[in-house]
Amino acid sequence: MQKKLKLKIVTPERLILEEMVDQVSLPTTLGEITVLPDHIPLITELASGDVVAYVNGEYVPMAVVGGFIEVKYNEENITEVAVLADFAEHLTEISDDKIEKAKARAEELSKLMENKEHVDFEHFEAELERSLTRVRIADKWRTKKYRK
Repeated sequence: MQKKLKLKIVTPERLILEEMVDQVSLPTTLGEITVLPDHIPLITELASGDVVAYVNGEYVPMAVVGGFIEVKYNEENITEVAVLADFAEHLTEISDDKIEKAKARAEELSKLMENKEHVDFEHFEAELERSLTRVRIADKWRTKKYRK
């Protein structure tokens, strides 16, 4: 039997995924990494992009924005990958309607950010990053096969 690792993706709002997977690729601030069973322990920053789990021959992509990744061994000596994301969404949750709304919101926020007197710049920047990531990841996976 092939070894697996336990993947858990959590945001402040909810649990996105908790599953045993064969491997997972993650965007970090230093570049993309792939974690396999028996990976060395690691803590690093999560970048915006797609987290792609590989389970039984199928890809399971999710859009993520910001946060941290921790790779460790649990008490049963199973590799655990904990993704603590500021925002995460399974690709099946990103409908065409959401993509259009995200594009419109990104354009609206870009215009609002041009006004340097706006007080809540960090909020706008975070929301813009979330909208652009949704669009980018949905476009990337539009023609690829993945688990629904």
